[in-house]
Amino acid sequence: MDTNWVNNEFQATDLGDQRLNKRLSKIIERFTDSPVSPINQACDDWSETKAAYRFFRNDKVKYQEIAKGHQQATTCRADSLKTILAVQDTTYFTYTHPKTKGLCKLTKNRGKHKEEVPVLGLVMHSTLAVDCDGLPLGVCNQQIYSRPPVSEKVKKLKKISHNTAVATKEKDNYRWIKALEETVKTFSGRSENVITICDREADMYDFFLRSKELNTQLLVRACQNRKVNKKTPYSEKTGQKLWELLKGKEVKGKITVDIPKRDKFPSRKAECKVKYSEFTMNHPVNHFEKHTKNLPNIQLNAIYVYEEKKEESDDAIEWMLLTTLPVESIDQALEIIQWYCLRWRIETWHKILKSGLRVEDCRLSTSQRLIRYLAVMSIVAWRIFWITLISRVSPNASCYLFLNDIEWKILYRKFQKGKKIPKKEPTVRQCVHWIARLGGFLARKKDGEPGILYMWRGLKYFAAMVETVVEIKDIYGNN
Repeated sequence: MDTNWVNNEFQATDLGDQRLNKRLSKIIERFTDSPVSPINQACDDWSETKAAYRFFRNDKVKYQEIAKGHQQATTCRADSLKTILAVQDTTYFTYTHPKTKGLCKLTKNRGKHKEEVPVLGLVMHSTLAVDCDGLPLGVCNQQIYSRPPVSEKVKKLKKISHNTAVATKEKDNYRWIKALEETVKTFSGRSENVITICDREADMYDFFLRSKELNTQLLVRACQNRKVNKKTPYSEKTGQKLWELLKGKEVKGKITVDIPKRDKFPSRKAECKVKYSEFTMNHPVNHFEKHTKNLPNIQLNAIYVYEEKKEESDDAIEWMLLTTLPVESIDQALEIIQWYCLRWRIETWHKILKSGLRVEDCRLSTSQRLIRYLAVMSIVAWRIFWITLISRVSPNASCYLFLNDIEWKILYRKFQKGKKIPKKEPTVRQCVHWIARLGGFLARKKDGEPGILYMWRGLKYFAAMVETVVEIKDIYGNN
């Protein structure tokens, strides 16, 4: 693959040593060319493999600094956009290698009855920037860590009262607020154009309060059927449950939602009804700062998206979306719902990391080395995801967006045997289809656009083809 993108992507990266900067670029190149290979197979030889292991072992390399250049390139890609979607989510990586030190305890569901099994691993909370067409622009920020054990102080507070009595910064879910603050820093001066999208775990009063303070927008799926519109936070007689409030409103419109395949349910289109209403969120009664700080009521909008339940399906859609954005018409509500549907982009990116790049198979011996490795592979996964989707967003664009002159000509010769190579380069869509065909994509009319599985397979074979041609060219020259 064209290596110029690596130089452009990481020109703002500074690891404190030019040798480390060059080594990072080389590692990114190798993993992009061979995305499903372990470290020793991705590298050219033993010398290069040792250099990669030394890089991941180097305690002077901070994982946050690895992505600095990529984050700056991400903001450049978003410069011309009116709206930037910052999608947050958490994923967990499990590692079974017995000699890996520094991992934290996690639980994993297994079996028909979802038995909880204790495992060791790492936590990764990321923010992926996406445009309104669904094209991933890059990783805004990341927190990768081994979760520390819960302190005795926090355990006692949880026993005495509720989790709201614990200081926000002492909770594990503070990562959502921290990521929000980092996103605002990344897009400094454009916070009002950034819409942070999260799933149910981010449904917290403190999260909405912090977004108001930072003058940025939120779109969060509700988890709690809290009491809203109370005259005071402590009022028992006033207010109404959130779901009851929205169910009592009239239907404002309808929308068709594309539901991806998950678990035992196939992909499908869901016909949903839409309701919306403004409401007031009060602070939790047991909030830890209720006696020391003036905690304001927060004015929000709720959008209720639901599908009429069918007897033969228990997968009916029911979303309660909470947002700081104005919702004054059905058109605004439908646009916000479409933005929320793009939250699945980050789950697909996680799938590339786990199923495609197989990062959980890595056998580095400490958590810190694994964290640096995950920071690198996150950018590789983004690049594969971007190449997969660019053909859907800009199908007629030039293939020079991600291929150089030699590379597209190799593809053309492979799939257009006997034809003379044209002067004008093919489109992005054509080249993406060719690469996917190397990975097993059949490209029949009914097959639609290739997915990430075909792309990561195809990229590996394509990199080998390019390397072979370049080596032959070196040996025999242009003749």
